[in-house]
Amino acid sequence: MPKKVYTGKVVSDKMDKTAVVAVTRTYQHPLYRKTVKKIAKFKAHDEENKCKVGDTVQIIESRPLSKEKRWQIIKIIEGEGR
Repeated sequence: MPKKVYTGKVVSDKMDKTAVVAVTRTYQHPLYRKTVKKIAKFKAHDEENKCKVGDTVQIIESRPLSKEKRWQIIKIIEGEGR
C-alpha cells in the first residue's frame, strides 16, 4: 500500500526537530452542496530544523517517531518564512 503524501503550510516550528503542518482540503457537503474547507494539523519530523513558519512543505506518512509524530517532511516547496 502506498504511503500518503500531503502538501501543507508550516504553522509552528518551536519544537526541536518537529514542525506542525496544516493541511487544507476542500470538499463539497453531501447534502447542501456547499464547498467546505477542513484544516488538519500534523506533527512532522524535521531532522535539520530547516522549516520556518509560512513555508509550504510536502510530508509523507511514516512509522511512529514519538507519541504524536507520524509524518516526515520530504521537501520544502516554497520558503516564505525566510
